[in-house]
Amino acid sequence: MSQNSPVSPEVQAQILSEALPYMQRYDEEIVVVKYGGHAMGDEHVARQFARDIVLLEQTAINPIVVHGGGPQIEAMLKKVGVQSHYEAGLRVTDESTLEVVEMVLAGLINKQMVGFINAAGGKAVGLCGKDGNMVQARKLTRSVIDPGSHIEKIVDLGFVGEPDKVDTTVLTQILGRELIPVLAPVCAAADGGTFNVNADTFAGAIAGALKAKRLILLTDVPGVLDKSKTLIKQLSVADARGLIADGTISGGMIPKVETCIDALDRGVEGVVILDGKVPHAVLLELFTELGAGTLIHS
Repeated sequence: MSQNSPVSPEVQAQILSEALPYMQRYDEEIVVVKYGGHAMGDEHVARQFARDIVLLEQTAINPIVVHGGGPQIEAMLKKVGVQSHYEAGLRVTDESTLEVVEMVLAGLINKQMVGFINAAGGKAVGLCGKDGNMVQARKLTRSVIDPGSHIEKIVDLGFVGEPDKVDTTVLTQILGRELIPVLAPVCAAADGGTFNVNADTFAGAIAGALKAKRLILLTDVPGVLDKSKTLIKQLSVADARGLIADGTISGGMIPKVETCIDALDRGVEGVVILDGKVPHAVLLELFTELGAGTLIHS
């Protein structure tokens, strides 16, 4: 414990004692944490996150980390001179983009996070959706309404996929053995090709297949906000659908919340959207009465 800690040893002991019922609630349970957003780019924040994940494993929780890497992919595409092009605001993943995506996600970021967890005293294993045929993906099709003609058109996003089948064999071999899986959302196609899958969607598919106790989506926002921009602490699926219908939940938050609803349908007990920039957000959510974001439940 740091010598100049502002908290007295007595208070520290009390805090640990108060965490006991929460630790018992998650004892031996699976918690899938999706780590992404711009917090990933800050090494200090990433190392703090890695330390918190090791703490979860030490308290007999089975954490699984899923990471994205949008900003890092953008930076690497620029560096190697691959021009991104977009259709209806969505990045198209062509073959040259896919090579960079796989290199950054399954290589650079994955091994960096493994290194941070190991440096904090954990035993991390870096994998991607291809390993052990963990997640097989199918091509994702998106349709958009053309603003001029109001005609719906299908957008071809290239090698962008969505989870189709999940095989939990590899993960069930790893969990409960003091090993922490760190997963990159790069998946195999049925024909052996490769798909880039959205990290939130990938994390939802993994959490659903394992019937996780919690799916935690770390983002760049505090959670789901109401019309007056105040954080909503808890939502049922019905509430969430209502807020999408009336436009309170909009933009990029819609696919996030839809991922949450899908995970709940698959048997996840609760899904939390919270701000990854808040120090120790995962510990606040799991081990205190406060909670730190929006909990969505059935």
